[in-house]
Amino acid sequence: MSELRELYQEMIIDHGRHPRNFGVLSDANYKKEGFNPLCGDKIIVYMNEKNGIIQELCFEGCGCAISMASASLMTEVLKGKSLKDVEQLFSAFHQLVTENKLSDILGKLTVLGGVSEFPARVKCAILAWHTLKAALANDSNAVSTE
Repeated sequence: MSELRELYQEMIIDHGRHPRNFGVLSDANYKKEGFNPLCGDKIIVYMNEKNGIIQELCFEGCGCAISMASASLMTEVLKGKSLKDVEQLFSAFHQLVTENKLSDILGKLTVLGGVSEFPARVKCAILAWHTLKAALANDSNAVSTE
């Protein structure tokens, strides 16, 4: 079990230091900024959706390894998914990081399950997800984890 935990930590560190899909998406039809004042994480999510399917998903920002890894993994997992899939994955991911409740649909996102042991870090892990959800809802309010 400790080997698995170590592997998960390495994956989080790798995604935190070398985030995938990092950058601006110039033709995004969804864009939203989010902020976690507790940790200082800032993120902007860019998405290009067509016919209910995520074509491209990128982000930019700065923050702790958990917030960057979560955003990086989110973009990898959600590309090519339907908006219905996004809702299901959001719910499953939220349960993972708040209750450590595993779901078969999470795939590599399960590496962030250990965050549930550190309540202050949950906000770091869910920032990108809440930002994306607000973008999809065309919510004009600022996204903040507070």
